Amino acid sequence: MSEVLLTKGIEFAAAHRYVREEWSEARNREVFGACYNDPGHGHNYFLEVTVAGEVDRQTGMVVNLYDLKIVLKQVLEEFDHKHLNLDTPYFKDRIPTTENIARVLWRCLERHRNIGRLHRVKLIEDEDLAAVVRGSRGLDRAAVTRRYSVLWEAGRSRRSARHDPRAYDYDLFITLEGAIDEATGMVTDLRRLDQLVQEQALPGFRSAPPSMTGEQLAQRAWQLLAPHLTGARLELVRLVESRDLFYEYSGNGPV
Repeated sequence: MSEVLLTKGIEFAAAHRYVREEWSEARNREVFGACYNDPGHGHNYFLEVTVAGEVDRQTGMVVNLYDLKIVLKQVLEEFDHKHLNLDTPYFKDRIPTTENIARVLWRCLERHRNIGRLHRVKLIEDEDLAAVVRGSRGLDRAAVTRRYSVLWEAGRSRRSARHDPRAYDYDLFITLEGAIDEATGMVTDLRRLDQLVQEQALPGFRSAPPSMTGEQLAQRAWQLLAPHLTGARLELVRLVESRDLFYEYSGNGPV
């Protein structure tokens, strides 16, 4: 029987700070920016845990959701309403970045064999940043997604013959995948990514011909960004037009 994926979400709150004690003040500030500020800052995280398994013929479930919820609560007791640098043993020698927290949570969860086989752990730090680790890719790698707001003031024909001159507000999600740097705890320099999006993607996006469809705009965003990225690999561009319509493009093939 083939496997089915099941995802359960849960919230928790925690504070963290990006700092390497062996680095100078100037270097910490240069690499981590405002995340270096003492004593740190907090987030309301949302954790999504995906498990894989065959559907039990008697229960009709991959795993009992109540059991999974209990395990998630037990694991998060070490993290919820804690300062991750100061109150947990996991970040004494690593920075509690979104990627590293997701990786630590994976290791904590995989000890619980009764919840099935872990497939993916996704940690959403806020609406602008999320990280995913997958056992199939190894825990030294992660995918990071960054959200940007785009206002396109040119109307477009879309799929109808009627031209619509309204402005369009989009959410542009850029996903990069790569090795987690052991020094910084990050897949990529987010400030550098922000700069690339502002300088390369958004101007070219706004100047797109009015006749472009959402599919073509997603592809255009990829083409504008991909040549300028180093290190981490561009994995996916998602362009969200509304709550019930979005477009995805990956020059690497299906994700």
